[in-house]
Amino acid sequence: MSGPGVQTASAAALVTSVAPRRPVEEQLRAAGLELLGCCVQLSDRRELLQESPLLADFTPAELDILGEAMLRVRAQAGQVLIAEDDISDWMMLLLSGTVDVGKRKVGAEVLQPPRADTTRLAVVKAGAVLGEMSMLDGEPRYASCWALGEVEAAVLSRAAVARLITEQPAVGAKLLVKLTQLLAQRLRNTSNQVMRMLQAG
Repeated sequence: MSGPGVQTASAAALVTSVAPRRPVEEQLRAAGLELLGCCVQLSDRRELLQESPLLADFTPAELDILGEAMLRVRAQAGQVLIAEDDISDWMMLLLSGTVDVGKRKVGAEVLQPPRADTTRLAVVKAGAVLGEMSMLDGEPRYASCWALGEVEAAVLSRAAVARLITEQPAVGAKLLVKLTQLLAQRLRNTSNQVMRMLQAG
C-alpha cells in the first residue's frame, strides 16, 4: 500500500528513527538558555526573510506554520548556545545578534567562552542556521557556538519536524529540501577550503 499518507508517515518515522532525547524545553534549560515562549511570527520579519536561506521560497502562511513549531530563546554575551560534543536534537535560527562558531583544537579542553585553543570557523548573524546536522542525525555537536552579544533565536526540534511532516506535509517537505540544500552548500564550501589549503601547501 502506498500514497501520500503512507509517504509522509514514512518520512516522519525516518526523522524520528534516531533515539529520542529529553524534551526540547528541558534540553534548552539545561543549556542555560532563557525560554521566551513558543511560536515565532516569521512572516513579519522582513529583514530576516531577506537574510536567511532557510526561509526562502516559503509563503507567508507556510512561514507562520513553521514559526508555530518553534520556541524562542535568548542568550547573553559570552554564553554557549551550542556546545561541541553535546548530544541534543534541535537546531536554531538566529533572529537577532551575532554568534561565534568555533571548534576545539586537538587535545584542548572545553572552553566557555572560546580562547586561544579554539579555532574560529565563522561569525554568523541573524538569518543563520545552527545545529541542523545534529538535529537530523542525532550525532554529537561538531562545533560550539557562543553569543557575542545578546542573542535571540528560534529553536526547532526533531520531534517538531516530524509533526510538521505528518500534519503539514507541504511545509515539512519544503523544510527538508531547504535543510538538504544548506548542508550541500556547506559541504561544497568545505571542499573548496580543503582544495585551497592543498594547493597553498
